[in-house]
Amino acid sequence: MADYRLTLSQRKTIAIYVRDNVVEVRAPVQMPRDDVIMYILSKEKWIKENLARTAAFKMRRDAFIVDYGSMIILRGKRYPIVSRNTAKAGFDGTDFYMPPGLIPAQVKATCIQIYRRLALTYFTGRVGYYSEKMGVAPQAVKVNNARARWGSCSSEKIINFSWRLALADDDVIDYVVVHELAHLIEMNHSPRFWAIVAGVFPDYASRKAKLKELQVRLASENWDELKNSYENHGEHEI
Repeated sequence: MADYRLTLSQRKTIAIYVRDNVVEVRAPVQMPRDDVIMYILSKEKWIKENLARTAAFKMRRDAFIVDYGSMIILRGKRYPIVSRNTAKAGFDGTDFYMPPGLIPAQVKATCIQIYRRLALTYFTGRVGYYSEKMGVAPQAVKVNNARARWGSCSSEKIINFSWRLALADDDVIDYVVVHELAHLIEMNHSPRFWAIVAGVFPDYASRKAKLKELQVRLASENWDELKNSYENHGEHEI
């Protein structure tokens, strides 16, 4: 039987969670320990399969490296990361370029900086275009580091997008833009909200499915920045 962490509470049912190679069992405080063990044994095959799956997932994330020569995605298209004798880093329509001599953590952090800058410019333009079509007026457009949400709309009419959305195809980006602008009319996901989205994109369901595919891909890629990635290595302009 696999090692597990047991959490007892006032819950009514027993459940097993496998996360980060850890098996957590949550059970009612009044449930006899023998019954807990029997339940775990009955789910042993499922537990082993999920432990193997999470281990493989972690291995893929740990193996993910962004470095010179890597191909990365911008708006659905692949571009190389190249070294140039320049103090600045950027994107010229063909390459993500940056100074030579950076360690992989710095290369990744620099790519994220470039993504954020490009995302803000592009997303702002798309918000302006669709705002006019939909008859809405957001107060501001911002880009953040959100991992779980592609976009959000605040009660102050501020539209936020994750820089990670910059990796999506243009039609998918437009869907997220329209989705968030629709929240300026309906701050919910009611049938009226989806009718607004469908009024702009009748095929929004297929665009949403493509977004899910990107979410699955990014889940296996480690785009988190390391703290102090520039420590003892200097900094450069962007």
